Amino acid sequence: MSQYLLPLHIIFVVTWFAGLFYIVRLFVYHTEAEKKAEPEKSILQAQYKIMERRLWYGITWPSAILTYVFGFSLIYHLYGMSIPAWLLIKLCFVFGLTLYQLQNQVIFSRLQKNNITWSSGQLRMWNELATIFLVSIVFIVTMQDKLSWIWGVIGILLFGFMMWGAIAIYKRAREKKEGK
Repeated sequence: MSQYLLPLHIIFVVTWFAGLFYIVRLFVYHTEAEKKAEPEKSILQAQYKIMERRLWYGITWPSAILTYVFGFSLIYHLYGMSIPAWLLIKLCFVFGLTLYQLQNQVIFSRLQKNNITWSSGQLRMWNELATIFLVSIVFIVTMQDKLSWIWGVIGILLFGFMMWGAIAIYKRAREKKEGK
């Protein structure tokens, strides 16, 4: 049974992350459309709302739910109630990822009403948090008990700072190109 659960779990993890990465990009574009003149602004925002709804409810939420279903089924079949420490740490990161998704739900709900509360720059930074979760979870799963947790935390923090630094450099280059 577990030989089927693992590939299904991985498939839905991939589609969940794809949805999380793309939804925030759509949020960025939706937010940037606010600066456009009419009728372009209304046309773009209406289209982004459709795209966001289809992605969010057709891919991202179902994938998150199925990731949990297959993941917990896999844990039960492989470990029963004796869950290893590395897996508990991974589950903490998955919980953090779920909180990230819930915050995206708040942003999604506001944007569906054209209530824009985040700037495109803030959303670009927010989008990178999913990458940090992905890298952390993959390292925890592949390294399991071989990883020194002190070095792991330092690595995650350094990776995060590098990501945000790269975004800041990109933002400056983009603003310079646009003449701001």
